[in-house]
Amino acid sequence: MASALATRETALSIGIDPFLAPLAMVMTQDVVLGNYFRERIVLGQDNLPMEGPVLLAPTHRARWDALMLPMAAGRRVTGRDCRFMVTVDEMKGLQGWFLHRLGCFPVDQTKPSLTTLRYAIDLMADGQQLVVFPEGRIMRSDESIDLQQGLPRLVQLAQRQGVDVQVVPVGLGYSEVRPKLFGRAAICFAKPIKVVGTGRQAAKNFNIELFDRMHAAEQAALDAVGRNG
Repeated sequence: MASALATRETALSIGIDPFLAPLAMVMTQDVVLGNYFRERIVLGQDNLPMEGPVLLAPTHRARWDALMLPMAAGRRVTGRDCRFMVTVDEMKGLQGWFLHRLGCFPVDQTKPSLTTLRYAIDLMADGQQLVVFPEGRIMRSDESIDLQQGLPRLVQLAQRQGVDVQVVPVGLGYSEVRPKLFGRAAICFAKPIKVVGTGRQAAKNFNIELFDRMHAAEQAALDAVGRNG
């Protein structure tokens, strides 16, 4: 599987740069997050699987989410990187150049390519940690979570390949709707869940459970930063 993964990474020009990635980790986690937020709270970290295929399914309210996740679940905590599946638009220009070298890879949400889906499955089969935002976009307001069907279908594809994926619902919360300097940030990991069965109905049933757990995790994060009640 490692050779198949390496082949796809070469084909997609994707991989973790051994020099840039550690530098980016220090800059984002110690310098940027450490100086922007006065407090960063992590809840439920013991729910993170330390081995085996893992898919993190976080809420997405701000761009800060992409920095909070590696801080709370990245190589310093779990010994493995967060491999983000992001939209094609996010992978353009200078930002795209950096994201490619930090292990992120693009997906066309309207028509995901077979190569991209296989690569995502290869990552999980290799025991790595994949991050997919189930909503597919940033929801900056306090409106309800709106999950797409892509995540459970990806997990079902992986299961057909014999990859037993644990999905970890994640909720993020900030002391302000639009995070401000010296505000507070929190992230909450719920217990892992799995997709049971195949087909559309199984995917819909899973999304109902995923919604409930992501919502509960987000509420816990918001409580921690003083946004609820």
